[in-house]
Amino acid sequence: MRRVIFLIVFVSLAAGLRADSTWKNFDQGIAQSKKEGKSMMVDFYTTWCHWCKVMDEKTFSNTEVKSYLDKHFIKVRILAEDQKAYLTYRGKKYNHVEFSRASGVRGYPSLAFFDSTGGLITVIPGFIPADNFLPILKYIKQEYYKKKISFKDFLKKQKEYDKKESK
Repeated sequence: MRRVIFLIVFVSLAAGLRADSTWKNFDQGIAQSKKEGKSMMVDFYTTWCHWCKVMDEKTFSNTEVKSYLDKHFIKVRILAEDQKAYLTYRGKKYNHVEFSRASGVRGYPSLAFFDSTGGLITVIPGFIPADNFLPILKYIKQEYYKKKISFKDFLKKQKEYDKKESK
């Protein structure tokens, strides 16, 4: 019986580590983003944030969201309260607290999107359910913000835009 319990715990932990293995630190993420020409999504979180944990459990673990993120984005996590961890952005060194503030983060969770040149696209604060998050990812991936199409207009014509993306 002990072996069965150990095996279940081990497999569960291993699966969790595998699922989390695609998250990068900022310096790795920005380098990979530039190399692959993909946008980068940065998850600013804290250890005490309830909604950060819900975002992990409900949104990032959603099969469609995870698949879309893995295919089209570089995923980065930043522990926003860490004053001892550093990253470099546009030639300047920041600790995580400083970078969070410089990026416009005011609450947790917050998601920041950067283009493949490292330019900040937007910061979205708060918990986002999976069914609301997927259209945001598609809007950013397809760069409709560059075409001056509002997110509201994108949502109205999303099916039409999705057809264009699948071609």
